[in-house]
Parts: sequence; C-alpha cells; structure tokens
Amino acid sequence: TTVGMLTTRVIPTAGEAWVGGVDVVADPARAKQAIGVVPQTNTLDRALTVWENLYFHGLYFGLRGRAAAAVADDLLERFRLAGRRDAEVHTLSGGMAQRLMLARAIVHQPDVLFLDEPTAGLDPQSRLMLWELVDQLHRDGQTILLTTHYLEEADRFCDRVAIMDQGRILALDTPTALKGSTALAEVTLESVFIELTGRELRE
Repeated sequence: TTVGMLTTRVIPTAGEAWVGGVDVVADPARAKQAIGVVPQTNTLDRALTVWENLYFHGLYFGLRGRAAAAVADDLLERFRLAGRRDAEVHTLSGGMAQRLMLARAIVHQPDVLFLDEPTAGLDPQSRLMLWELVDQLHRDGQTILLTTHYLEEADRFCDRVAIMDQGRILALDTPTALKGSTALAEVTLESVFIELTGRELRE
C-alpha cells in the first residue's frame, strides 16, 4: 500500500506523499515522470519483443525515435539481454524478465526507482545477477526504494532500512544502527524485525 501511494496507484485517504519533490496526489502525472517502478507482477508487453518493450517505453516517456532506440540498445547491453533482443517476452526466464523490467523502469532516467520485492521467486543465480545490477545503479547515483522480505538483502544492500508493520514505521535507521539497538545475543535484521513486530503470524 505504501509503495502504491508513492507510485500514484493508490490514492491516500489522509496525509501527503512526496517523491522527488513532487506531490503525488496533487500532480500524479509529474510524479510518474519522476519515478520508475518494478512491480511484483510481470507487466511486460507480451505482444512486443524484448527490444521493443524498451523502445516503446522510451517513446511513451517523450524520447524521440533515435534516442529511444539508442537507450534501448544500451540497456540491453548493460542488463545482459542483448542476445535476446528480438525474442518474444513469453520465452524469457523469470530472471531475464525481471532484468528487462528493471531496464524498462530506468529508460527515462527517473529520480527515484521503486523495486517491489524484486527478487521474489528468483533462483539464487538470478537473484545474484539482479543485485549486481541494482548495486551498480546505486553506485551510479540512482536513488532506490525497495520492499523486501529477504532481510539479509536489505542488510547487505540498503543504506537505510524502515521496518514496517500494519502500515506503521516501527524503526528507521542504517542496518548497523538497527542491529545495535537490540540486546539480542545473535543480531540480524530478521531478529530485529521479529523483536519489533512480534512472532504472531500475519494473515
């Protein structure tokens, strides 16, 4: 729900939400220009090839033909998909499809990139490759907000972590500071999460 509100898919019932200096409620069209989104579900256009998914996304965000083509070519190389350029989307493995959605999300160079459970359902090799690409984007200066239940990934890759439960932020700090805030003998982000949210199963 939080990501839905920040990415304009869900209208907040109260309060305000700003992303990249843009009020997502008052100016959702401008907010969409400022963000890139990789959702949990596969939203690739199955009627288009791998390259066309990037090219037409560029056109949608205002790039001219040659510029959109150049960006599509560059992203296929960067995301290790050049060999599947003309492949139909339904032939891609889960890892390839996720890399293509990540590439598509940055076609227009967004201020903020949202990744919603980006490695859910991926095999270990695909997870590793995806994180290598995300880490490179981060080192290149891309602001990234991600949701994940793989807390070891949050510990390894995130500068700051917010622990949320029932729509409330219970803690927000660096992974090191969060782990230093507990008296548990063996401290991981997962143990901190359990300590803050409790052991009761969520339906």
